[in-house]
Amino acid sequence: FRTALSEGAGMTLRVPALGHEDIAFLQYTGGTTGLSKGAVLNHRNVIANMLQNDAWAGPALLNASEQVVTVCALPLYHILALNACMLMGARWGAMNLLVPNPRDMKGFALELAKYKVNFFPGVNTLFNALLNQPELSKVDFSGLKITLGGGMAVQEVVSARWLKLTGSPILEGYGLSETSPTATLCRPDQQTFTGTIGLPVPSTEVAILDDDGNALPYGQPGEIAIRGPQVMSGYWNRPDETARVMTPAGFFKSGDVGIMDERGYVRIVDRKKDMILVSGFNVYPNEVEGVVAAHPLVLECACIGVPDASSGEAVKLFVVRKHPSLTSDQLMDYCKQQLTAYKKPKYIEFRDALPKTNVGKILRRELRDTQLAA
Repeated sequence: FRTALSEGAGMTLRVPALGHEDIAFLQYTGGTTGLSKGAVLNHRNVIANMLQNDAWAGPALLNASEQVVTVCALPLYHILALNACMLMGARWGAMNLLVPNPRDMKGFALELAKYKVNFFPGVNTLFNALLNQPELSKVDFSGLKITLGGGMAVQEVVSARWLKLTGSPILEGYGLSETSPTATLCRPDQQTFTGTIGLPVPSTEVAILDDDGNALPYGQPGEIAIRGPQVMSGYWNRPDETARVMTPAGFFKSGDVGIMDERGYVRIVDRKKDMILVSGFNVYPNEVEGVVAAHPLVLECACIGVPDASSGEAVKLFVVRKHPSLTSDQLMDYCKQQLTAYKKPKYIEFRDALPKTNVGKILRRELRDTQLAA
């Protein structure tokens, strides 16, 4: 670094003429379901998404008499932190509360108590872990205007507990590294849990496609595809991968399965790669995990498909307990009451922790790899 500074000191700055189509940066995907790829985001993509986010959040947040206070408990290299926290924070002139180690939940809660926070983006696992910290009861949430949940599905039980404690619903949004990131958002005046990721942001189209790329009717599950000014131009040095995810009409195929209703609201079903096929029936981990997470003695959970001689695949559930008194038999009985037979876990494994990305998303891929290796 010192060598670079020394060499640079003797050079003359040449400022290039930049346009909307010039590359702003390469945003690498999380790699939760495969190898990480560099999404090429140009200046137009990034600026468009800032304007889209501002149109959604600005009216609820901006008050001439107060400075906006935002929370950033995500790694700064992650697209959600970069856009929602850093770029939008700069646009709003916000004070940005940086939390470098959100896994220290007690310290995190004590830090929150020092400020009156207005905007709080995060993932479901983060909100869930915070809710289990007694220190959170000391935080004044009267200024919290928007809680944004992204990165993974928001579970109803977590949303209900957060609303009861803070008075702010977790508004679920949806986006990817390839969409700068925001594609859809729940309305900022929404006060109840809907289980949807909301509506497309301005200038954005969302379609639900079948395996042949044809648009499906309302109520039918298919791959979520997005077209708008925030969609990347492609993957860096990967024309093969770019061709695989971009349709001739310019839609980006997300790899997520979703359903759109007649009002245009979209509900995420799950990642296509995470779907479990039990005796010919589709089982989506998000649904199973949402049911299991509602058990009062479950802290966190995840499920994957494992090979099964009779059904092709079977559901295996991994659980972190809130209390050691919870047994697999108790949880099996609970699942029998709450889930259709083919969705019920065949195996349950208790763990002290689940593998996660630095953002806090549970890594089902790592669970599958460990299972295969075993």
